[in-house]
Amino acid sequence: MQSLTKGSAAFQDLFADFVQARVCGWRWQIGVVTQIPSFLEWSVANMLGRIRTVVLWILALLFIFITLNSNEPYLVRLRGTGHGALLIIGLAAPLLLMLGGRWSRGVGGRVLVLTWCVPLVALTSTQFMFAWRKYETFRTTPDVGRLLGRHFIVGYAAAEDAAALARQGLIAGVYVTHHNVRGRTEAQLGAEIKRLQSERQIAGLPPLLVSADQEGGRVAHLSPTLPNMPGLATLADLPAARRAHDAFEMGRTQGQALAAAGVTFNLAPVVDLRPRWTRNRLDFHTLIGQRAISNDPGVVGDVALSYVRGLEASGVRAAVKHFPGLGRVEADTHHFSAQLDTPADVLEQSDWRPFRQVLDNSHAAMMVGHVVVDAIDAERPASHSKAVLDGLIRGRWNYQGVIVTDDLVMGAIYGRNLCKAVVEALNGGADLLLVAYDGTQFHRVFACAKQALAEGRIDLDALRRSDERLTRWSEPGKSPPSDVSTYFDEPGSARNTIVD
Repeated sequence: MQSLTKGSAAFQDLFADFVQARVCGWRWQIGVVTQIPSFLEWSVANMLGRIRTVVLWILALLFIFITLNSNEPYLVRLRGTGHGALLIIGLAAPLLLMLGGRWSRGVGGRVLVLTWCVPLVALTSTQFMFAWRKYETFRTTPDVGRLLGRHFIVGYAAAEDAAALARQGLIAGVYVTHHNVRGRTEAQLGAEIKRLQSERQIAGLPPLLVSADQEGGRVAHLSPTLPNMPGLATLADLPAARRAHDAFEMGRTQGQALAAAGVTFNLAPVVDLRPRWTRNRLDFHTLIGQRAISNDPGVVGDVALSYVRGLEASGVRAAVKHFPGLGRVEADTHHFSAQLDTPADVLEQSDWRPFRQVLDNSHAAMMVGHVVVDAIDAERPASHSKAVLDGLIRGRWNYQGVIVTDDLVMGAIYGRNLCKAVVEALNGGADLLLVAYDGTQFHRVFACAKQALAEGRIDLDALRRSDERLTRWSEPGKSPPSDVSTYFDEPGSARNTIVD
């Protein structure tokens, strides 16, 4: 009986311990459950904090990149109000981070705040460099400015900027495009160009070359302010006599519209042969398959020559483009380097035939693009290759007309050694260097030429020959401007001026 009582007591104790353990377990579980919302809240807050930190770092690095490159061509649309927004962000972001408190504590937070100060410094430095280059451009002595200025055509956003360059003889011409005519009438465009020409006349300088890309069809940068014409490719399948007549009339009609607005130099026609593809995935802007007249060199030459003669009948100069031809080139030179690996003898019998046909039978200039011609010069794009410009075009072809480069702001050339390209183009035989898409880059380009002249790296004989070609082409019967001749006759005085 006693043992039974002891067993019952032991059982009761064991049961009591079990119940107590279960109750404690239940309490613990209840406690855990009640803590879950707090834990989740803490986890979410911690995760959001980490995400916020990562986002702030990414944004800081992105803004540093943007501000360091704020004056580059790819970010041209950020100019003006965009730069103002960058300035506000650069001022506000570090201040808000410091006011937030937590970012001012700890090494990581302080480094982040300091990193957000970099965009403001970067933006200030890039704007200072741009202002300094512009200042240096306008303080160029007249003889040096006019000597080099005869070889640049420049795009502009504000007419006042173009007028300042024009009156000092720092440019030979201007390039007008979409933003110059957006929301404006033909009369307003004409009045603006007339004012620019008046600045030249008052300064006693030759008239500006006023250029545009008004090919017709897909590329008509002055339309709808000026009427657009169908592309020349629409004439390719007509009988020979009909297409020659229609191409001439198209050129004359388009030339009359351009001349009425004050445009004197049309960067057209396209004489590249039509490629076998209509659209290349990496071709974002050239789109030569949609602009080329035909894949038949004879048809291209006939249509282009008649069109050029129509332009010339209206008093507008033309430029055949884009030598050495983009029909076999898949890369878009607006963004990428490009090479042409076709043998020269094949190109002579095909892609180059339309160029020679038009150049031999008109007063057209020739635009040379930024494609590397492996058979002639595998190291440099054609636009600044002496072997191409002087050896092939001037030498073998005996072309003594005007050569204009494609836009120096294009990726195929701008991303390389731009200063080297500018000097080599001038020394190699190019007459006009085009700075179109982002005209503010002219100050950088001009600084390259100016420094090269000061260091004796500009071939003065090449410039003399170029000045003679430009005068024959733009002002038949006249001699090169006296200030340019004086520089050549007395190079010491002008050279000493720039060096000092």
